[in-house]
Amino acid sequence: METLIELSQKMPKTELHLHIEGTFEPEQMFAIAQRNKVSLKYNTVEELKAAYQFTNLQDFLDLYYQGMSVLLHEVDFYDLTMAYLKKVHSENVVHVEIFFDPQGHLSRGVSFETQIKGIYNALKDAETQWGMTSKLIMSFLRHLSEESAFETLELAKPYLNWIDAVGLDSSEVGHPPEKFLNVFEASKKLGLKVTAHAGEEGPPDYVWQAIEQIGVDRIDHGNRALEDDKLINEIKQRNLTLTVCPLSNLKLCVVDDMKDHPIKRMLALNLHATVNSDDPAYFGGYMNDNYQSLIKNTKITKEELFQLAKNGILGSWMADQQKEHHLKELNTLFA
Repeated sequence: METLIELSQKMPKTELHLHIEGTFEPEQMFAIAQRNKVSLKYNTVEELKAAYQFTNLQDFLDLYYQGMSVLLHEVDFYDLTMAYLKKVHSENVVHVEIFFDPQGHLSRGVSFETQIKGIYNALKDAETQWGMTSKLIMSFLRHLSEESAFETLELAKPYLNWIDAVGLDSSEVGHPPEKFLNVFEASKKLGLKVTAHAGEEGPPDYVWQAIEQIGVDRIDHGNRALEDDKLINEIKQRNLTLTVCPLSNLKLCVVDDMKDHPIKRMLALNLHATVNSDDPAYFGGYMNDNYQSLIKNTKITKEELFQLAKNGILGSWMADQQKEHHLKELNTLFA
């Protein structure tokens, strides 16, 4: 009989919560920095790797934005995206929905066109080569103003046929979803889906705001929603998917020990929890690593493993026909 870890590796997976800038492996960051003659604070790959040890969200974000600084040309965005896609293709990820942070690059003088062309071309090449499907989510940085988000949305308009949704990320505490109410409203009118990081470090109230004021189609993280029974019921009633990131939660001390990760409780409550890697280069692992950690530490069962994979397919924004195809594969494997 196959072990659960083997099953988790073989099963078709979707990744619904992934920041492309968070897939920057130290070796690639160093190589692109040298190619573009950008100086990093670190003299060797080893020094850079040592910096990937941090204790909170802000320490991580400081390094994350420094890593961004080496991305200058279309080919850099292409190479970064393609390296991630190759990696997850090898792990049987069949569909990805990735975030990118245009404001973090625009502030450095890198045009919107340069960014999106590099990322989009890699996504299309992955579809041609392996049949991997994708959606692209443009994220607004919540520590910046809503005015800045509106300026970014304006720049995105010529590329709306390449963008499927908008998100909200960066430092959560002190930057509630309601701060971006108007720009989300404008995004919806353009036909874009909306999602927001809520309830990672921020309180349950931020999840309420994301649901009631923003009207999100999905919740990124959502861990702290479990502190509010009424909120749990609201999420269930609205049939909202939670894009949970186990290793990220551990690395950023959202949970102190993987044994205590709330994903089993989410499933027991019939919440549509999914497994994702968030920023895998920084947080200790890609999709298979996240599943393996859950299997080893939380003792999830075969039924729970199946449910997580199924939730990932159903909670994605891919076409119904594709969902049916992958569900059939999943059912066959687990049968």
